[in-house]
Amino acid sequence: MEPAIFYLCSTVAAAGALGVVVSRKVFYSAVSLIVCLAALAGLYMLLQAPFIAAVQVIVYAGAIMVLFLFVIMLLDPFSAAVLADKRRYLQFMGIALGLIALFLLAPLVAVHDMRTVPHSPSPALGTAYAIGKSIFTDYLLPFEATSALILVAIIGAVVLGKRHP
Repeated sequence: MEPAIFYLCSTVAAAGALGVVVSRKVFYSAVSLIVCLAALAGLYMLLQAPFIAAVQVIVYAGAIMVLFLFVIMLLDPFSAAVLADKRRYLQFMGIALGLIALFLLAPLVAVHDMRTVPHSPSPALGTAYAIGKSIFTDYLLPFEATSALILVAIIGAVVLGKRHP
């Protein structure tokens, strides 16, 4: 049952990632990214990391994507100026760079043996308690600095998005 769920989640994640790249409209790309992030949360659950899966859904697929969609709608992606694509050559360059990346990654994938499982960490290592204790003791200053940075970014988005008559 577990391999079937893995293949399902990985197929949905790959299809969502492909939808992000292939979609012509920014809004549909953002929705495809949400699908990809939700499938990745399923893969995290298979790796027995429920905290990371919950953070993936709540923070990335929830809060960050709502912020992305808010900014996308603020910029009016359906206007005629945005819909007129003047840089067609970038599509061909993107395809060429993607093929080069696949060519360079192929030897790494061929060498790596996916059947071997690394040693399993202690069960208390990835728990919410251990992560919370680490954040609020060892990493308190970076955690608070990150929250201040996000607050400044939100204020900046509101100021830039405000329409002046």
